[in-house]
Amino acid sequence: MTERKILVYCDGGCRGNGQKNNIGGWGVVLQWGEYVKEFHGSVKDTTNNQMELTSIIEALKRIKNKDIPVEVVMDSKYVIKGITEWIHAWTRNGWVTSTKKPVENKDLWIELLSLKNQFKEISFSLCKGHAGNEGNNRADELANIAMDKIA
Repeated sequence: MTERKILVYCDGGCRGNGQKNNIGGWGVVLQWGEYVKEFHGSVKDTTNNQMELTSIIEALKRIKNKDIPVEVVMDSKYVIKGITEWIHAWTRNGWVTSTKKPVENKDLWIELLSLKNQFKEISFSLCKGHAGNEGNNRADELANIAMDKIA
């Protein structure tokens, strides 16, 4: 069983993104063989990108054994490109973007990078949102359940 990988499906969302008094939520599905665990949470006054980042951070925090291979699957191009491509330049350039602006959500990116670096083997896959990926669809449902709780 130790040869299998942990599949992580995560999603975040924000109702009223960019507006005052909005509601954000995140959802996570962790799957290892036949074992499945689900988590979700919500906050007010956030952004969609912050909830996407929070979903993956919360997922990685919950994985105790960092030696088992992990595959993160999500529909956020922002997070996938950020953690696999852009973050290298951001850290090298003092957390500024290619347009010389401060990286948004720097604190969350730093936390995500720290968590990522704890794993022996971790990969990140982009899936199309709301397009038949069962794990991604469930993570989206969990994010919406979380938002409904504080709506």
